[in-house]
Amino acid sequence: MPLIKTEKLSHTYSAGTPFERAAIQNISFAAEKGECIGIIGHTGSGKSTFIQHLNGLLKPTSGQIYYDGHDIHASKDFRRRLRFTVGLVFQYPEYQLFESTVYDDIAFGPRNMELSEPEIRERVYEASELALLDEALLDKSPFELSGGQKRRAAIAGVIAMRPEALILDEPTAGLDPRGREEIITNILNYKSANNATVIIITHSMEEIARTADRIVLFDHGRIAMEGTPSNVFSESEKLISMGLTAPKAALIAGRLRSLGLPLGRDIYTITQLRQSLLTLYNE
Repeated sequence: MPLIKTEKLSHTYSAGTPFERAAIQNISFAAEKGECIGIIGHTGSGKSTFIQHLNGLLKPTSGQIYYDGHDIHASKDFRRRLRFTVGLVFQYPEYQLFESTVYDDIAFGPRNMELSEPEIRERVYEASELALLDEALLDKSPFELSGGQKRRAAIAGVIAMRPEALILDEPTAGLDPRGREEIITNILNYKSANNATVIIITHSMEEIARTADRIVLFDHGRIAMEGTPSNVFSESEKLISMGLTAPKAALIAGRLRSLGLPLGRDIYTITQLRQSLLTLYNE
């Protein structure tokens, strides 16, 4: 049984007004326990609207959402508890920081779970370690932190609740290459330590090529394509027609194939490209 499942999920903003807009239409989707799923698509394709349904922040216009087989809108109490088990990190998670210290920000979720102070403390330090956040920062105001530190603190605040599913909207947006790599490492650390389901929205094809087990491509509010990174990124012409592009390694491999090099169509990371070229060179 999938951990998260949607059936014919649709959401219309401002229904019945002149501003009515269908954001997502007829989305059927499933995420298994321990799976890492990348969601890609052009701006306005419905990605962010979709993920806000998965822990009940938005209520669908039609369709159903299930968590571990339970309809999440069956009761208000179930939906409240769901927000501790399906953690959502928004596109600019540093805007989620509001307490006087980093420690209190990370502790906010566990306190709302009505845990004891010793358990809250344990979770704060565990989450800080998984997020690669220096303990020396816990007594500081979150507004004294750098952009990358704020991002790690916000992610730590979500994973302190130990959610079974971690959903992130553009978690590396605006960061430098080192910061992006650290955030992806944080996420994978949490996934590995907890066998968590991870769903990531991103515009970085390189990141998602290295991270995801499966990719779901949104286009105009619908799922246009899904499959392994190899399957999705081999369809570079379809991606371009939807305003996207394949990872640079896939584009380079495609250009080299057009020049006659016998490279496979399943190359989408720099590591794979390097290995394939070395293999050809050594033959």
